[in-house]
Amino acid sequence: MSEEKKKQIRLEYQMFRWGPLLMKTKITEEQRLKFLSEAEASTLDFKPKLAGIIKKEVGFRDSKIFLPFFNQMFDMYADAQFKWSPEVNTKPQDFKQQYTLDSLWANFQGPGDFNPPHDHGGALSWVIYLTIPEALKEEQAAYKGRSAGPGGITFIYGEGPRTYITHHSHFPEEGDMFIFPAGLKHWVFPFKSDCTRVSVSGNVSDSIKFKHLNNHFEKQKKGENDEQSNSEESNQKTV
Repeated sequence: MSEEKKKQIRLEYQMFRWGPLLMKTKITEEQRLKFLSEAEASTLDFKPKLAGIIKKEVGFRDSKIFLPFFNQMFDMYADAQFKWSPEVNTKPQDFKQQYTLDSLWANFQGPGDFNPPHDHGGALSWVIYLTIPEALKEEQAAYKGRSAGPGGITFIYGEGPRTYITHHSHFPEEGDMFIFPAGLKHWVFPFKSDCTRVSVSGNVSDSIKFKHLNNHFEKQKKGENDEQSNSEESNQKTV
């Protein structure tokens, strides 16, 4: 070993996770077909509640039948969230089965349809891709640009130079499911192919946080009431 190499100092460093947790998973074929059947059977117009420029968006007739599925998915997300940033989260089991399903709808995206940059209400949101037509796959394969491309989805967080990771872009496959914080901005690109892609989206509230918050306020209120009661008793004795 040369004298120069011996003199070199080995530097140690740490890297820190940053930003929200975007999780991708895959649903089963049975689950995909169940969602698709319910979506195609629905006639409940959901467009007035959404930001999308999409010709057909329908709500589900009975979202309760999917609760066991979503409980499983968000238990998994809670585990991943704890591993992602354990320093700011409680134990994953404290979050499990504490979610309230707020909304559930299906998007039938056709040529020229798109979703502008937007976020959702609630605590967590998701999108599941039920069908990816072959024509759209071919259009995506022929795309040569730098964006997510025809039918792609982009999630964005923060701003900065190109060396910063400020966005994630994906062209989904059939059965893909993305779970993310409801406040994470995202958009869906249009495509030209004469076909329809079906996806399912929705939002949940994280009731565990509200529960803890309510307990905090109840204790605080109880303390204030106790102080007020003690003060009134003291005044009565003084009088």
